[in-house]
Amino acid sequence: MRRGDRELVEGVGDATLESLQERFPGEWKAVGEALVAAARTKRPEDLAAFMNRFHREEKPWRARVEQKRASAAAIKAALPHLAKARMARLAAEEMLRAVAARVATGREGEALRFRRWSGWLVQRLLFSRGLERKPVSLAWFRRVWPFVTQRRILMPLVQPRGIYCFYSRELILRLGDLIGERSCLEIAAGDGTLTRFLNAAGTPVQASDDRSWSHAVQYPADVEALDATAALQRHRPAVALCSFPPPGNAFERAVFQTPSVDTYVVITTRHRFAAGDWDAYQRQATFELTHDLPLSRLVLPPELDPAVLVFRRK
Repeated sequence: MRRGDRELVEGVGDATLESLQERFPGEWKAVGEALVAAARTKRPEDLAAFMNRFHREEKPWRARVEQKRASAAAIKAALPHLAKARMARLAAEEMLRAVAARVATGREGEALRFRRWSGWLVQRLLFSRGLERKPVSLAWFRRVWPFVTQRRILMPLVQPRGIYCFYSRELILRLGDLIGERSCLEIAAGDGTLTRFLNAAGTPVQASDDRSWSHAVQYPADVEALDATAALQRHRPAVALCSFPPPGNAFERAVFQTPSVDTYVVITTRHRFAAGDWDAYQRQATFELTHDLPLSRLVLPPELDPAVLVFRRK
């Protein structure tokens, strides 16, 4: 695939729901009608079937564009199908967040917010100031978290700001041990929180992000403005790291194609529709996958059903 064609495909894979709706109105009409039908029953299995339908329809088209000699005509024909699959995922995620907010508040239309007690506990426990996260003491978390009566609204409140999990101090130390003295690159790093914690603990890591979430995330200068593929090519790390990669993203497969990488660590959730390119995880054959349960228990909060996946080159 030529560079310009690859950028077209990645552009769809990284685009927001709003931009895809404008660019592919006919495809959005089909996705929207299917989503309404799936949501009308209020059965989780129907929503899962909705997402699986568009994922299945996308697969043969994605296989075509990933061929080394894919023609421009083939890529042009595939783009609407790739866009439909991404719109289906993004729209389902938005609906799930809205449902979570309604369940958490118990009232339709009520603004989602913490009451004073829960808000004070969450702020002291998870943030240093404002929405700047801090490494969380696991011991204190286990003591305090049961007293946060509005636990279920935490993630719906912070996810629109690019926060998908919280990191315990113990996780940072264990990741540092895993990385050791090898070169390490965090891709899709967002505001660079994980890299900042690792660097502060004495494990050098370079953060990179394509800054496609600049509408919600404030990127510090030390987060290099590079997409994952370009960052991997520039730094050629021995260890790659990614926290909550977008579901069905177009960049993780580049990790498995980078010869320098011998370990890839993904912090994600057991809910496959919510994060990560699980197709790429299953298709690759050069790395052995371990679901590291001890590390997974160090990602917070537990309501996320966290999963830390460690890929080691065979």
